[in-house]
Amino acid sequence: MTKKQKKVRNRIIITAVMFAALLILDKTGVMEPLPELAVFVIYLIPYIIIGYDIIRKAAINISHGQVFDENFLMMIATFGAFGIREYSEALAVMLFYQVGELFQSVAVGKSRQSISDLMSIVPEYANLVSESGDTSEVDPEEVSVDDIILVRAGEKIPLDGVVIEGESFVNTAALTGESVPRRVSEGSDVISGCINGEGILKVKVTKAYEDSTVSRILELVENASNKKSRMENFITRFARYYTPVVTIGAVLLAVIPPLLGQIPLSDSIRRACIFLIVSCPCALVISVPLGFFGGIGAASKKGILVKGSNFLEAAAEIGTVVFDKTGTITKGEFRVGEIIPASGSGIGEGDLLELAACAESFSNHPIARSVIACYEERNGREPDTLFIDKAHTKEIAGNGISTIYNGKELLVGNDKLIGAAASIGLIDEAAGTVVYVSYDGKYVGAIVIVDSIKDGVKEGIASLYDIGVKRAVMLTGDNKDIAQHVADQVGLNDVKAQLLPADKVNAVEKLMSEGDNSTRLAFVGDGINDAPVLMRADVGIAMGSLGSDAAIEAADIVIMDDDLRKISSVMKIARKTVRIVRENIVFALGVKLIILVLGALGLTTMWLAVFGDVGVAVIAILNSMRTLSEK
Repeated sequence: MTKKQKKVRNRIIITAVMFAALLILDKTGVMEPLPELAVFVIYLIPYIIIGYDIIRKAAINISHGQVFDENFLMMIATFGAFGIREYSEALAVMLFYQVGELFQSVAVGKSRQSISDLMSIVPEYANLVSESGDTSEVDPEEVSVDDIILVRAGEKIPLDGVVIEGESFVNTAALTGESVPRRVSEGSDVISGCINGEGILKVKVTKAYEDSTVSRILELVENASNKKSRMENFITRFARYYTPVVTIGAVLLAVIPPLLGQIPLSDSIRRACIFLIVSCPCALVISVPLGFFGGIGAASKKGILVKGSNFLEAAAEIGTVVFDKTGTITKGEFRVGEIIPASGSGIGEGDLLELAACAESFSNHPIARSVIACYEERNGREPDTLFIDKAHTKEIAGNGISTIYNGKELLVGNDKLIGAAASIGLIDEAAGTVVYVSYDGKYVGAIVIVDSIKDGVKEGIASLYDIGVKRAVMLTGDNKDIAQHVADQVGLNDVKAQLLPADKVNAVEKLMSEGDNSTRLAFVGDGINDAPVLMRADVGIAMGSLGSDAAIEAADIVIMDDDLRKISSVMKIARKTVRIVRENIVFALGVKLIILVLGALGLTTMWLAVFGDVGVAVIAILNSMRTLSEK
């Protein structure tokens, strides 16, 4: 509890003890001989102790023109109870209202804590290394790009950068929800907000503090409350009209029946007070936002950043999920998957790889880099280009490399470059990107380059089907054979291949037009080149995009690591949250309506009215807190 909450708790305890004593004295007849004024003052003392802040808030709001709120309703209802000499009921209403308010405050604090935990990633200082090698402690905002900072064991990494010295394990749990530390060494990228585990790291800063990952994430968390769901907006509008209407209804209920001679004035005022107490909308006004806030908090515990309750509500209605391929389903890291020497060529795997690596040494293409990396991994050294005639080496765009090796022509590229006939048994294009090798005018073999599928992708897509997603689609610029091969491996039921970036937007719009109006479409991308599609989809989900400005800006939901399985997790959290919020709305309105009708007919008591307000609010808040559960 906070200091303020503890003060309220102490006031509640003191008032509850005094209230119990007064009830005993009243029921035993001890207070009967006392004058009416003395009884009024005796009850007024605990009433002021427990309710002075409510009366003060109501008076301040009235002076600002904000008349109709729960403070005003409680003040008028309890004043009315005092007016008809129902002192114990007046004190009980204010006491139990404060109990409900305290309970609500603690619940909101607990719900906020899961998001406040994310705030703990804020770095307090940075160890700036000067040119002379001295270290000084400065504010992270004072550090510039290309400065060198020192991160000791146990310290938070204050800014995004690249390790230039040292080796350690960093804990990314606060950002990604991943409990296993990640190893970093010289050349590794590190992001702000992570904790250095054991070694000392020297980091070259690549982003200013205001552009760093931790700063961007905190900005999104702070702005999340501004993006309200449809249900929250409905409750806000509902309360704006509902409170004045029931207040006017209570006045009419107090005045009209006595004028018509149907019931005494004291009885009609009692009914009006019941009407006012029950009509307090705090059960809805608090429990609905609290439910969404709890859902966002539960998602943040799993390393999923939801930018607002409107996006969480939309995630509950997802029926179609569209995936980008490279960087989302696959790692986007090319590697040699298979080396296939031609039969009868007399060249083995090692020789074939050496020929290809020597030729590719003059290219910066990602496929060329993957061939060279494979050669270096197998041989422990760079390819020897001594026998390459550099003067006759040229890169033919879209086809490959042509050169002279040891006095003979060497071609490394696609089948068009080497002029291969079908009879040589071209490799199935679905296996990956194929690099063919021709030496001295003869086909000598092929190397298959593959893009690895990320861990957990198959399970993640299967889990989407399990929770009722009707359609999962993959969009890619690759050829149809490779795209279908990847889709078959991960279990996708629809593929759209050979798309340009602009075509992806059109494809998503077409899928949205084909879909059911009751469901939403989510697009999942890596956030770097998919920003237009992320923004166009009903729900944009960025994957593995820590440090990616495009992802954080364009996406509605950011999954702060590469785990595709978290998409189904956030959908489950969203559905549970929406279900709980709807339960609260139906329950609160239903109970209040019943008690309002009974109160207007004089068939209920003020005690039941207290339950209709405080009891319903507490039950609704308890129900909302279930959204925090991670099950």
